[in-house]
Amino acid sequence: MKENRANPLLAASPLPFGAPAFDQIQKSDYLPAFRQAIDRARAQIRAITDNPEAPSFANTIEALERSGEDLDRIAGIFFNLTEACTDDEMDGIAEEVSPLLTQHNMSVLLDEKLFARVKAVWQQRDDLQLDTEAAKLLEDTWKSFARHGANLPADKKERFAKLSEELSLATLKFGQNVLAATNAFTLHLTEEADLAGLPGFVREMAAAEAAGRGETGWTFTLNQPSYGPFLKFSERGDLRERIWRAYNSKCIGGENDNTENIRRIVALRTEKAQLLGYPTYADYALEERMAKSPGKVNAFIDELLAPSLPAARREVAQVTEYAHAHGFEGALMPWDFSFWSEKLQKERYSLDDELLKPYFRLDAVQAAVFDLAGRLYGLGFTERKDLPVYHPDVRVFEVRSEAGRFMALLYLDYFPRSSKRGGAWMTSFRELSCRDGVEQRPLVSIVTNFTKPTADTPSLLTFNEVTTLLHEFGHGLHGMLAEGRYQSLTGTNVVRDFVELPSQLMENWAYEPEFLRTFARHWQSGEVIPQEYIDRIVAARNFLAGYAQVRQLQFGITDMAWHTLSAAPEGDIVAFEQERLRPSAVLPQVPGIVFSPSFNHIFSGGYAAGYYSYKWAEVLEADAFAYFKERGIFSREAAEHFRKTLLSRGGSVDADVLYRDFRGRDPQPEALLEKLGLSSS
Repeated sequence: MKENRANPLLAASPLPFGAPAFDQIQKSDYLPAFRQAIDRARAQIRAITDNPEAPSFANTIEALERSGEDLDRIAGIFFNLTEACTDDEMDGIAEEVSPLLTQHNMSVLLDEKLFARVKAVWQQRDDLQLDTEAAKLLEDTWKSFARHGANLPADKKERFAKLSEELSLATLKFGQNVLAATNAFTLHLTEEADLAGLPGFVREMAAAEAAGRGETGWTFTLNQPSYGPFLKFSERGDLRERIWRAYNSKCIGGENDNTENIRRIVALRTEKAQLLGYPTYADYALEERMAKSPGKVNAFIDELLAPSLPAARREVAQVTEYAHAHGFEGALMPWDFSFWSEKLQKERYSLDDELLKPYFRLDAVQAAVFDLAGRLYGLGFTERKDLPVYHPDVRVFEVRSEAGRFMALLYLDYFPRSSKRGGAWMTSFRELSCRDGVEQRPLVSIVTNFTKPTADTPSLLTFNEVTTLLHEFGHGLHGMLAEGRYQSLTGTNVVRDFVELPSQLMENWAYEPEFLRTFARHWQSGEVIPQEYIDRIVAARNFLAGYAQVRQLQFGITDMAWHTLSAAPEGDIVAFEQERLRPSAVLPQVPGIVFSPSFNHIFSGGYAAGYYSYKWAEVLEADAFAYFKERGIFSREAAEHFRKTLLSRGGSVDADVLYRDFRGRDPQPEALLEKLGLSSS
């Protein structure tokens, strides 16, 4: 007998704040929900195009902005779960749904009757007396149609839509391959001698991983909490090489190969851009960002690379010299660098993860981050154990202002698992919107891959993971503090090279003694972190700053290399990347190994022709944090000014204008070089 139940995805959630009813949603609900939501959205579009009244801002632009809300809500749940809690069935649904969504989106953007109405409103924009937010919505709507082929002739519109559909599947497959390749490799060790150099916390984590798989001994994976410490601490160079090669050859050949997928994605993006009259995809993508052009991005990268590359080479020489002085022979290879630099850092600053981790218990760090948000922005966090979650590891918090206003729900998903992709990110199940004076506040999610607690030890973070949590929480604040009427202009819906400003700004507090002393206590003894440890953290902040900067710039160089091509790439994909990076290489290049085939950010995420934005935003945040330092790092006045002028305003105003509203001037690039100790002045 067939179950007779309503699809929970097709009705408003009965839960407080409209929280997703994860406990009611079944995988079989998604596809019918998507199909019906697409039908509803199409009906809403028809209501706009068939409206006998003359096109107006309200009956065309606002109506279009409000259309498809059910579809947005369902997609917000489904695609976040395909990143954080997926399986073969979910991946299969995604492959079926993605082309349906692309077809729907393109049918809207290429609808001639709809575009005619949008164009009519756009042409009368000077007479409409719109406020700033409404004017920005009109401008963005017009540009969205134009940039998605609405002005193209019929045959080219059809081709553009076809390319978009193929691209959605190719990028989806890219990410699926990376996750599958990450899960496919394990380093399973059964001999104590193989663990030489590994500290207790690394061994415990590996033993727990092995036990969870029904194995004896110790199991290491390519997830960062396992892979990173192994490279840092293992004295077995042969095993370091083995796991390094596995990590860095993900998706090069084999059943999860992404090399041909890269060729396809680049070709599709390039052809789409050229249909619209742009020579390259980068020209198309950057037109709507702060940087504006590939030339400006490349000049920006070169400006940072000029002082950073010599510094990076000096740093590598210092690490190599240290390694040779301690018995290492030959060239320092990439799988050796983390190991020997960790030893040098420990000797120079008496600082390492094993020393610091006991002071950074996850629950205490979380409480401190919440407290910081309270001190700066007046936010309070209350755990809601009554609200369902999509995995037992997930926790959810109700966020309110000092005045008691509901601001958001915050979902926290900290620990790695095979169903979750690597890395850390912030996303939303629902973004801010307002209709008829009724607000729907955001449902924000932060996902990481921190070390899981074991039977004997709570989750203890490395210092780098502390900064990661602050980073993602900065994105979360961008969402939680959002204000505005239109979803597409609120929260993190800003240009790509501006979105990292709030997140990277928050990382600065990790280096402030005044903040560290509020929470960094030894998880067993309760001892406050000694001042000498804090001094070492601050002193070591710029250890290998040149190397780290060059590494980030190389990601940007590679991204721009792929996306400034004027034709589909020919020749070997691996050779292409290695040739582009050879001038900036600071360690030996390993034949046959590159990072592009697993570079999710640019081939599956939203950073195509945009990876430079991390460094662009670092310039902004270095300059912005100077404002806080001048007024006090806990200054409510400084935070309120930042919130009002920039953080809460989303994309309702151009990003460069928002920054000037906050700082009173344009950012000063020298601020970043000074912060990193790379300034020539």
